[in-house]
Amino acid sequence: MESTMDDLLLDSQETFCDIWQTYMGNPAHSVEDNRSPDIMQIPLRDSQVEFDEKLFDISVEQLASECVPPPASTVPVTTDHAGEYDLLLRFQKSGTAKSVTSTFSTMLNKLFCQLAKTTPVEILVGKEPPAGAILRAMAVYKKTEHVADVVRRCPHHQNQDAAEYRSHLIRMEGSQRVQYSEDPYTKRQSVTVPYEPPQLGSEMTTILLGFMCNSSCMGGMNRRPILTILTLETSEGLILGRRSFEVRICACPGRDRKTEEDNHGKTNNGTKQTKKRKSTTAATSAPVKRPSSSVAEDDEDIFYLPIRGRARYELFKQFNEGLELQDKKGKNKPNAVVDQDTPMPSSGKRLMLKEERSDSE
Repeated sequence: MESTMDDLLLDSQETFCDIWQTYMGNPAHSVEDNRSPDIMQIPLRDSQVEFDEKLFDISVEQLASECVPPPASTVPVTTDHAGEYDLLLRFQKSGTAKSVTSTFSTMLNKLFCQLAKTTPVEILVGKEPPAGAILRAMAVYKKTEHVADVVRRCPHHQNQDAAEYRSHLIRMEGSQRVQYSEDPYTKRQSVTVPYEPPQLGSEMTTILLGFMCNSSCMGGMNRRPILTILTLETSEGLILGRRSFEVRICACPGRDRKTEEDNHGKTNNGTKQTKKRKSTTAATSAPVKRPSSSVAEDDEDIFYLPIRGRARYELFKQFNEGLELQDKKGKNKPNAVVDQDTPMPSSGKRLMLKEERSDSE
């Protein structure tokens, strides 16, 4: 029976270092099988090679860095970072009509979309990312008091879905290479798809996003605003670029977008309008002439009252003319008693004093 080299090494009581020094250190050395006329030799190098005792030593840090992607942050960063590859997101233009299923507000940096409706998102880069790059989408709560909570679908919508990833809020459509993952430490959920370069004649790559819960769902978002973070990453998980935008999932995206944009405009202009209104009121209500503090002279002050509408102005004018007439007659007849509580006629007729008699009498 012919002996092999593996049998010789197994039968040997020498260490691997001894065998290395014996055969690799001496190129002329050969291994002869006494039981066979054939002579076996190990292929040797032309020069002697010293045995390195650290040849098979691999540090735990080196192994982890080569095989495991970097850990996810406990609190994800939501600020935009174009990075070396100038990552940019672009949404298709759509108005605020009630029929639209999704619409993006540049003013608010906010996407309004319907439940489970597909929203195209265009991905633009300044230069080609490295091979194996991926796009990752993840949802986080916007407010500080909620940012530690994981964004998940409400139990009602989860129970209606038979998919394995039914707890994920964000879906990517149109690709068979989509992967849904959950970080083992932070429990945050995300969805990834390989980055595809733009097709011929196009400058961007398009992905299709869908959101599987309403913002008002109890047990889910429960009216808490969320942000969607979209990152361009290497296959090892290194982030190359990041963009984020707010999302509201509702029944009527066009109407809600118009309402929030109007409220945003009023909020920005509200301070100036309030100040202007206060200053105008103060100017019109201030007396033109301010005599001494004598009580008897207070009736001589003149005030201006802003009145809205012509009809109301004519009515107040009639009241004022009647009061002026009373004052004039009171000065001509000091002993006459003027009833201050007598209502003024709406027709503008002259007031009758108590000592006067009508023509019918």
